[in-house]
Amino acid sequence: MNNKSHYKKVFLALVACAMFMVSCQDEFLQVNPTGSLANAQLATKAGVEGSLIGAYSALNGVFGNRFEGPNHWITGSICGGDANKGTDPGDYSAINPIQRYETDPTSGDLNAFWRARFEGIARANETLRLLADATDVTTDDVARISGEARLLRGHFHFDLKKHFNSIPYIDETAVSPDDISSIANSPDVWGKIEADFQFAMDNLPETQSQSGRNNKWAAASYLAKAYVYQGKWAQAKTLFDDIIANGQTVNGKKYGLVPFYAEIYNAENDNHEEAVFDVESAMNSGNVQNANAFDDLNYPYNTGSDGPGNCCGFFQPSFELANSFRTDGGLPLLDGSYNDAANELVHDYGVEADADFTPDAGPLDPRIDHSIGRRSIPYLDWIPHPGKAWIRNQPYAGPYSPKKYIYYKRQENTLTDGSSWTRGYATMNYTIIRFADVLLMAAEAEVELGNLEKAREYVNMVRARAANQDSWVKNPDGSNAANYQIELYNDPWTDAGAARTAVRFERKLELSGEGHRFFDLVRWGIAAETMNAYLQYEAKILVTKFGGASFTAGKNEYYPIPQDQIDIQGADVLTQNPGY
Repeated sequence: MNNKSHYKKVFLALVACAMFMVSCQDEFLQVNPTGSLANAQLATKAGVEGSLIGAYSALNGVFGNRFEGPNHWITGSICGGDANKGTDPGDYSAINPIQRYETDPTSGDLNAFWRARFEGIARANETLRLLADATDVTTDDVARISGEARLLRGHFHFDLKKHFNSIPYIDETAVSPDDISSIANSPDVWGKIEADFQFAMDNLPETQSQSGRNNKWAAASYLAKAYVYQGKWAQAKTLFDDIIANGQTVNGKKYGLVPFYAEIYNAENDNHEEAVFDVESAMNSGNVQNANAFDDLNYPYNTGSDGPGNCCGFFQPSFELANSFRTDGGLPLLDGSYNDAANELVHDYGVEADADFTPDAGPLDPRIDHSIGRRSIPYLDWIPHPGKAWIRNQPYAGPYSPKKYIYYKRQENTLTDGSSWTRGYATMNYTIIRFADVLLMAAEAEVELGNLEKAREYVNMVRARAANQDSWVKNPDGSNAANYQIELYNDPWTDAGAARTAVRFERKLELSGEGHRFFDLVRWGIAAETMNAYLQYEAKILVTKFGGASFTAGKNEYYPIPQDQIDIQGADVLTQNPGY
């Protein structure tokens, strides 16, 4: 076993110990006071470190609900138009109203997400309380541990903020159930989230002895991201300039783009130079939550020994996303014409299970075949994607499969966890923030500040990686698997509106399926128009799934506050979001 895999197993196996110190609560944030004996035993460096590991473990989820995962495959990608809920209509049918923007406050899945994120907050706060009582910690220990705990606390609150907008902010001073139950939700929590990230940036070291921990530069990147969400472009630019010039990973690698796009999602390449803030994953630790259990439904369906996972097809890339990779002269079709009949890929596929297939011969961005499993194209080191054989219900969900964060055939049983009901859970780290994301957020800031040529430089850095022909998907004979054509933006950017469109579209292509799209559309203020156009387009093909669906402006930008939480806290404390 290599050292990285050994570390991942050791680091995450400690979660079971941490669970004895930080209990999972069924009710909203009800953390019982620690007994005096337990506090005396735990208020040591070892006890505080164990509590901190418990907070880290919550990044992957707590209760086993698939909404809890860090990848937001439903709330960020499906609801952003990257994909749809595949398989059959009746399987995991609770997702159906969510992808149609018809969800209501009684959603048990959204309640599980809320509970899991506040459980992470409770664990971070417990770490800070134990640290305050510990006597065998050095000044450096206090700075590092408190920085890690507050970065995690900021992350969990940030995640809640972008989903629900109006949330309670809970810090370590809220100890008793009465303290917690009196804290109302509010949209005005950005300042407190920023303070957590700022504290972490000021107190964390640049490198750490263990790759699973976070560092100063992860905190700086998250603070810059918080500024981007608020349109604080000058503050964001100042941080991005520093991060891009000087940032490094926790293991001391200067931030950069992984040379081959596919290697971002390869467990053999974990802890790479693009990893800014990620979630460590482990195999055979005694709990598949430590592997990528949040993805277990999302492998292609019924692959047998020819493909990964053998289940279940719940995350099928959309027709609109596939069309978006069409190029003209190597550049994307920013005018939206990729959905026109002459450009769309669907005419080659159809949706009937026995439809004839003609491989698309038109020009495509090569990232399509690292992002979407398409018929006849090699699927990692498995077989070429066979189409309908790997699709449970093609007329309902379309012909595509996900391809990111999928394990390779050569990795089965060595970098997968096969201890549960599927043949394997992937164990590559999930990157919540990666360097390409940083570059594209920095490009946004430059556009909004009028520095269009700097924005073009950053976008071209991302596109240059995609243009590396050695990284393109190849057929067994070494030829390109499709007609890949991609170019840099070689003409100067002189129009802010055109530059803004180009940067936003680059985020769509580069980060597709990684849980960002819905939240990007909301912060850009274009969610309603974009998603209603998406629904109308997909409904032409997937009529039973999207026919009659619509996105309501002023409502669907945020998810409803779970009714279970309002019932527990009281309607005078938690206020429901508009429209629900």
